[in-house]
Amino acid sequence: MSTATQVEYEPVIGLEIHVQLSTRTKMFCGCELTFGEPPNTRTCPVCLGLPGTLPVVNAEAIHAGLLIGMALGCELAPRSIFHRKNYFYADLPKGYQISQYDEPLCGPGRLGDVRIHRVHLEEDAAKLIHSGGSGRIHGSEASVVDFNRGGTPLVEIVTEPDVRSAEQAGDWLRLLRATVKRLGISDVNMEEGSLRCDANISIRPKGSRELGTKTELKNMNSFRFIERGIRAEVARQEALLRDGGEVVQETLHFDPVSGSITSLRSKEQAHDYRYFPEPDLVPIAITQEMLDRARAALPELPAERAARLEAAGLSAESAHYLAFRTELADFFEAALAADGAEPQPLANWVANELVPRVGEDDPQSGRIEPAALATLVGMVTRREVTQQAARQVLDKLAAEGGDPKAIVEAEGLGAVGGADELAPIVAAALEANPDVAEKLRGGDMKPVGVIVGFVMKQTKGRADGKEVTRLVREQLGL
Repeated sequence: MSTATQVEYEPVIGLEIHVQLSTRTKMFCGCELTFGEPPNTRTCPVCLGLPGTLPVVNAEAIHAGLLIGMALGCELAPRSIFHRKNYFYADLPKGYQISQYDEPLCGPGRLGDVRIHRVHLEEDAAKLIHSGGSGRIHGSEASVVDFNRGGTPLVEIVTEPDVRSAEQAGDWLRLLRATVKRLGISDVNMEEGSLRCDANISIRPKGSRELGTKTELKNMNSFRFIERGIRAEVARQEALLRDGGEVVQETLHFDPVSGSITSLRSKEQAHDYRYFPEPDLVPIAITQEMLDRARAALPELPAERAARLEAAGLSAESAHYLAFRTELADFFEAALAADGAEPQPLANWVANELVPRVGEDDPQSGRIEPAALATLVGMVTRREVTQQAARQVLDKLAAEGGDPKAIVEAEGLGAVGGADELAPIVAAALEANPDVAEKLRGGDMKPVGVIVGFVMKQTKGRADGKEVTRLVREQLGL
């Protein structure tokens, strides 16, 4: 057995994330930003790179960049400049991209357990549409270019190589997405391309301090695909090294359908792009007024919100779940403020009952009012309505809205919980199931569900299961 096969490797992963900003206009011109418009209808001489045109920096993009830098705990540069990043591709009409190089807007920072190397601003390229699919995939029969996206403001976030697994990458990217979404500067919709991620991946023997040769997986558009792509590339590199081969520095594409990885091109170095300062733009000088405006606009961030919700009585899991979905946390807190429900039961209903009914939509845009859910959960807690009946009420609220108490009364869904009312039904259930009653008398409580089910059927789901079980024990002398 060769020495190479005995080596245990660890991944070393750095991430490059592009966040498309939700400004009204593009990065360097006045074209409005839209999604889904007819191709090549949101363009002008500036974003098409026609001769004689001059770019002007979008001030709101600078503001958004400062917000991200502050949220990530970055050092904010007092001065930054734009550069021309020169390369030829059909989606780049000028033959270069205006970006930032050695003087970015924001320097080192940290989010969670991953250090941030830099945060900088740039413009997006146009969109290539290939026959037989989208994305830069070799072998397409024909390609067309939609320049609507060209010039869209981007913030690029570059991490240090601190990530050690595909799962850690996915979890951290979810935290980043929730953080940026909370800032209100991007919808961070991966399916529409407003959040895109590249992963720089290498492996090294465990315990080694040296970095291996890295490859780059480009433009993965979902957290699941990112995790799958990283796992596939780590496995590919390990197999190469164990077979005595070498990893080549290159840019790769992961196909989520086949799970295969293919080479796009050799990986470029900075000097390949011939960076030089953009001569048509003056340096950006960050003023105290700009910093004060950004700090005033900085909201409570997801990590801070999770800590606050946990301190307010939620489990760590519930607090984390809600804080990382801003709309759910907003709905939860509005419901909690309406009174009538305890924090943890309310959080459970939001996660387990509300979410399946609203999906990915903002719950506050639907018919279920936060106060209505709080009232319903309070009724369940006080055993005024059973869990099963409350779900029926929630279905009604989702379809029509309204007042839970009025629905319970109109539909006759109030709990049958009193011993006087339930006792004869429990007695009838035991009489109808003598074999079950015998097992229960013998100390085997597993079949009690049969009795509970009988009672639930007779009461149309309005009986309290715990009270039914108590009455069973009482009537059998257990």
